Amino acid sequence: MNSTPQATMPTLEERSRQRKSMTGAFIGTMIEWYDFFVFGTAAALVFSRVIYPDIAPGAALLASFATFWVGFLMRPVGGMVFGHFGDRLGRKNVLVITLVIMGAATALIGVLPTYGQIGVLAPILLVILRAAQGFAIGGEWGGAVLLATENARAEKRSLAGAWVQQGAPAGSILSTLMFLIVGTLPDEQFLTWGWRIPFLLSVVLVVVGLVLRVKVEESQDFVETKKQHKTVKAPLLVAVTTAPKIVALSVIASIIAVAGAYFNNTFLLAWTTTELAMDRQIILNILLGLAILQFVWQPIAARIAERVGATKVMIYGLILTVLGVPFMFMAIAAASPTWIAVTLAVNVIGTTAYYALVAHALAQAFPVAIRYSGLSFSYQLSAMLIGGSTPLIAQWILNSTGGNPWAVAAFYSVLLIATAAGVVGLSSASRRRAERDGDHFTA
Repeated sequence: MNSTPQATMPTLEERSRQRKSMTGAFIGTMIEWYDFFVFGTAAALVFSRVIYPDIAPGAALLASFATFWVGFLMRPVGGMVFGHFGDRLGRKNVLVITLVIMGAATALIGVLPTYGQIGVLAPILLVILRAAQGFAIGGEWGGAVLLATENARAEKRSLAGAWVQQGAPAGSILSTLMFLIVGTLPDEQFLTWGWRIPFLLSVVLVVVGLVLRVKVEESQDFVETKKQHKTVKAPLLVAVTTAPKIVALSVIASIIAVAGAYFNNTFLLAWTTTELAMDRQIILNILLGLAILQFVWQPIAARIAERVGATKVMIYGLILTVLGVPFMFMAIAAASPTWIAVTLAVNVIGTTAYYALVAHALAQAFPVAIRYSGLSFSYQLSAMLIGGSTPLIAQWILNSTGGNPWAVAAFYSVLLIATAAGVVGLSSASRRRAERDGDHFTA
């Protein structure tokens, strides 16, 4: 079985379709991740003070992170619902719906009254809107990955998947920039109305995203599958009953993809600006620099993977990250902005090499007829179990150990090692599945 198909010159139509699908997937994913990161930043900086103001600061931060996790609890539900319709009816229309839901929920958070204005109804409404965000992104990520990769030529699908992953750092850059701007306001104004501006900007972004996304053509793999009458009535059921090992390995291989950003952008942001009393603007600037580094490095990692293999790049990246963990936590414990920036940069280079390629690795694990459901459910189940709970667990560890950074370092290292094991197992299982079904597989 050839792992890389013989390349031929693409037609103008193929190039146009690939370009439109990658652009539409990237822009939509950037907007959805912008909305998600805006909430994560607000959870670290704002909600414990305006939504949960009547409890102790440490407990209020835990409550804020618990609300943050609610979005992740809904992500598998969104993955199941939108994955079902995406496998049955197509990828494109589903992605229009997810974008509208996410944008509406985010904008409504921007006008949400505080606890001081409406009491306990404020956290209740915040939880509902956060759940809507999670439901939408549960269907967004998998569909965007498939729209880009299934419209790309076989030898370019890793790069197409990496381009979709660019939406995460782009969303992080945009959300961090917005909070840097509003963060210059006096504290009273920032907590009264300044924090709302990044949420309200989502309305403009969604309109732009919809204009681009409606122009994207339906996935060619799906069109061919539908033409051959190979769609199935219950794709998720088929996925979990016929490929339970691949589903489980996909969950494990996704751990750092869904946990890494929230460990840095939510937990570390809160830790450094509260317990360690570091300047909010300095830490936001560091996070902005890291997001820019990720945006630049991801496509480079994808190009390297085309030469040496995606699995190798992913594993080496995770190994580099594990080796850098002690230095990263030494820098954090010392509250040194310079060394925090340097060690987190090493961390991002390692995890980004993995993150750039995980989308395609998960997509090619499943056959086309059940791909949207299998991919979305696996990734979002990992997000629910591990990604969304990461800030909550890390903060609990920090609280219960009297602020011991090495207990948190051990937790983070376990996540990295488990992810590496999942990547190795998934690569092997995917190769066997592709050989059995006659599909292309890129190592």
